Amino acid sequence: MDGGTMVYQAHVGRYEHMRYRNCGGSGLKLPELSLGLWHNFGDGADPAVARNILCTAFDRGITHFDLANNYGPAPGAAEIRFGGILANEFKPYRDELVISTKAGYTMWPGPYGDWGSRKYLMASCDQSLKRMGLDYVDIFYHHRPDPNTPLEETMQALADIVRQGKALYVGISNYHPKDAVEAALLLRNMGCPCVLDQVRYSLLDRWVEHERLLDAIAFEGVGCICFSPLAQGLLTDRYLDGTIPSGSRASRNQFLKAEKITLEMVSKLNALNDIAKERGETLSEMAINWLLKDKRVSSVLIGASSVSQLETNLKAIESENPFTEDQLQRIDLLVGVG
Repeated sequence: MDGGTMVYQAHVGRYEHMRYRNCGGSGLKLPELSLGLWHNFGDGADPAVARNILCTAFDRGITHFDLANNYGPAPGAAEIRFGGILANEFKPYRDELVISTKAGYTMWPGPYGDWGSRKYLMASCDQSLKRMGLDYVDIFYHHRPDPNTPLEETMQALADIVRQGKALYVGISNYHPKDAVEAALLLRNMGCPCVLDQVRYSLLDRWVEHERLLDAIAFEGVGCICFSPLAQGLLTDRYLDGTIPSGSRASRNQFLKAEKITLEMVSKLNALNDIAKERGETLSEMAINWLLKDKRVSSVLIGASSVSQLETNLKAIESENPFTEDQLQRIDLLVGVG
């Protein structure tokens, strides 16, 4: 800040400690930790807190901010809030940022406000740019596969969005191997390579491994960016004593259901926490580093409801402690893998 004028000036050492990885076979690099705006940036958010989270993230080398048309509440609210902060704080730094958004879930009523038709994707991209006050986004994703629209139509819309200068790169999200590979091949043939598949992946949620997704997409030059790395808060210290703290996601019974906090789950989390302690880490730090151990993971998307929570997650990348085979085997055994 500058003498109380509230003019944001980015920290001069913002790139000194963050590491960056390529998105698949592309030249685009993302920070190992990216900031997702799925939660905590909607209509109910404190504007000052939202601003401070974003500024602190950038000061610590997080250059990638991830949104979607429906992030809120209400749908579109996170893009509007981000656009305001972008205009007031980050305008001088736009070329240092990677801004992504998506379309694929319900955004407006009727048959043209959902899924993956060309009409929906084109209109949604235009709306997102308007809400954020941008000429283009760096990455535009299709948010989920559409079983009722030809994949070629959806991918052609993404390629045309790039040709129109409204996005620099395109990606897919929540795509399983078969559709992901087909989408990547279609986009490559259209001269618009797919750079990322954004998927739910965590130490507790291993569908990505069961379906060998990383093998499939890496072969096609597509990177992976992981969301929900802390399993909606399970992989933190919040539930280790078996209670549900007030204000937690489990207490709101949204995204993380209270019935998930069973005696068996609490026992599992404490056993995982014991391994984290051996490593000199918190449970959340270990969970993030467990994902980053795989170099095919381009970035891990974290969320934050406060600056202190953001800084806690950022500590993960300070660790240079590799996992031992024994630790990996014990983790797999605890979560029922192998």
